[in-house]
Amino acid sequence: MPEPNTQYLDVGTGADHRRIAVLREEGRTPGLIWLPGFKSDMVSTKATALSDWARKNGLACIRFDYSGHGQSGGRFEEGTVGRWLEEAQAVFSQLTQGPTIVVGSSMGGYIALLLVRRLMAEAPDEAARIKALVLIAPAWDMTEELMWKEFPDEVRREVMEKGVWLRPSAYGDPYPITRGLIEEGRNHLFARQPWDPGRPVHILQGLQDPDVPPEHTQELVQFLTGGWTKLITVPDGDHRLSRPEDLELLFKVLKPLTEADQ
Repeated sequence: MPEPNTQYLDVGTGADHRRIAVLREEGRTPGLIWLPGFKSDMVSTKATALSDWARKNGLACIRFDYSGHGQSGGRFEEGTVGRWLEEAQAVFSQLTQGPTIVVGSSMGGYIALLLVRRLMAEAPDEAARIKALVLIAPAWDMTEELMWKEFPDEVRREVMEKGVWLRPSAYGDPYPITRGLIEEGRNHLFARQPWDPGRPVHILQGLQDPDVPPEHTQELVQFLTGGWTKLITVPDGDHRLSRPEDLELLFKVLKPLTEADQ
């Protein structure tokens, strides 16, 4: 059942057209945009808590569902990194105004990094509006590093020959991992090449995270250059980092960033 104040944004044309569901709170800048994780949505525990915190602090806040997720149109099996990146860029460019902080969780952290990289190359004025990134267990190069390289040979064969493998999940139904997801993902790799994000990047990482291992995040910190990156580890934290104490840590990181323009 859609939230009563859900808006929809059209992205793509023809066979690639999809309707993206958006929840938007008006407020002051710098505003927040939430990028959810793989198979997550805009009404998850963290997303809802972030929206509530933004409202209490008078901040603009936008959440949305990628195609094939939540309240948005499209089939999950048609999703790719590039497709979801295009949707994040459309929501950012068309629905946010002024200085903005991008908050991304897991795959959303990866999409956040890709969004900045693309805008820096193609639309520098738009990129300049992104004042900081706050990333929760960012799953950079997810399809290659955390999927393909980790899959045993029999799973790789199933993906390539059948076009899809149903990956068991601790969070619900199995996740369809498609050949298209893997192959298209190779167009969006950081591949450990040094890259300067050009603005503060704050990373929260649980040390008990089985999905995005702490070592994966440490590698990201090593290839991000420019001295912008700050890593905050949570010794007993899992992948979701959605406990009350985890959310308080997130808000503690966000608060000075949201006061920067005041």
